[in-house]
Amino acid sequence: MNEIYRVKTLQQPPRWTVEVPGSKSITNRALLMAALADGPVTLNGVLFSDDSRCFLQALKDLGFSLDIRETERQVIVEGCSGRIPKQSGEIYVGSAGTAARFLTAMLGVSAGTYRILASEQMQRRPMRPLFEALFSLGAHIEWMGEIWHLPVRITGASAGNAYEKIGRCLRLNISESTQFLSAFLLIAPMFAGGLRIQITSEKKDGSYIRITRRMMADFGVTVAFRDGGYDIPRGTVYHKACYQIEPDVSAACYFYAAAAITGGYVKVKHVYSDGLQGDLKFLGVLEQMGCRICEEEDGLAVAGPAPGALQGIAVDMNDFSDQALTLAAIAPYASAPVAITHIAHIRKQESDRIFAIVSNLRLAGITCEEQEDGVLIYPGQPKACRIETFDDHRVAMAFSLMGLCAEGIEILNPQCCRKTFENYFDILDSLTGQTEV
Repeated sequence: MNEIYRVKTLQQPPRWTVEVPGSKSITNRALLMAALADGPVTLNGVLFSDDSRCFLQALKDLGFSLDIRETERQVIVEGCSGRIPKQSGEIYVGSAGTAARFLTAMLGVSAGTYRILASEQMQRRPMRPLFEALFSLGAHIEWMGEIWHLPVRITGASAGNAYEKIGRCLRLNISESTQFLSAFLLIAPMFAGGLRIQITSEKKDGSYIRITRRMMADFGVTVAFRDGGYDIPRGTVYHKACYQIEPDVSAACYFYAAAAITGGYVKVKHVYSDGLQGDLKFLGVLEQMGCRICEEEDGLAVAGPAPGALQGIAVDMNDFSDQALTLAAIAPYASAPVAITHIAHIRKQESDRIFAIVSNLRLAGITCEEQEDGVLIYPGQPKACRIETFDDHRVAMAFSLMGLCAEGIEILNPQCCRKTFENYFDILDSLTGQTEV
């Protein structure tokens, strides 16, 4: 694919049936739990992307035995009962927030010493609350770059001690990222004496935390949430012979949004309303805007209203903020303004996503107002422009939607989608009938 992707404008409402890859969030959680499990675990429906490959390579570099079958979307992990095979080494987490936070937590309570390297993008992302919690447990961390950021050299809290002697209580602020909490929940079986996590921030729960807890329960570990904190009992262990990873609802939402703005019908196979992922809430937003949601035997479908009948909306997207970009990209096609609020934290993700929304909408001639924790977007017909992706996969995928109903929309650096959905634009080509990029 070239450095610029030219979106093909649809001439009629689409009727698409789509399959999307496995969930990145579920894939990387499952990989970590399988590595900590008490025996071999077969993972099916695995996502293979830049992020998950970084996670897989890091596990291999730490000495874990993996049988990777990419064609079958399957990985068999030989769990090591909460131990890390190699007591020293180096891993590279790339731009993967899940790999950076989850693996840093695991190594931070281990008995070894490791170097953790990351991409320039990941080096800018928040890590301080996680490092502070590891310090409180007794980990030793040396900064190899900017303080409180990757890369680091870390000696785990169990170095020279039995795992049972790790302190079992910690305090944690999750206002910048719930991945900090997921990281410590996921490694809880490494604390033989159990673990109490007291949340110090106003935000104490979230959709991705609920994914983590439900997956842990599937692997045999129960997490209690009470009194503003989380408790995992002593003596817990992960045990699971086989686990099926759900399709990525975040990816599915781009295709559902396409139905919303075109008056078309789009079904994504194997996505169901009882799934784990918080981005299912985006379907409720589309329904409020005038779409019809259909649950069929082989997946959920969205039927959009007639062109021009999509309604404006005001929505707090804090709990499913990955879709803020998606809603922003289709907002110009609504019949009234769209207000997205309570998403200040997305400024510190792969890019400043609020800035990415506002700057790209203005490039397309759309009137919008940037706010501290959100954006207000007014209706309008987008004009031809080149979308700046800021090396952010979600910016690239979301703003491609704008071009389905507007001529001349081009996406710079489309390859950034390899982070989570490496063939997104190939699939879009096949659906739109586009043959040249």
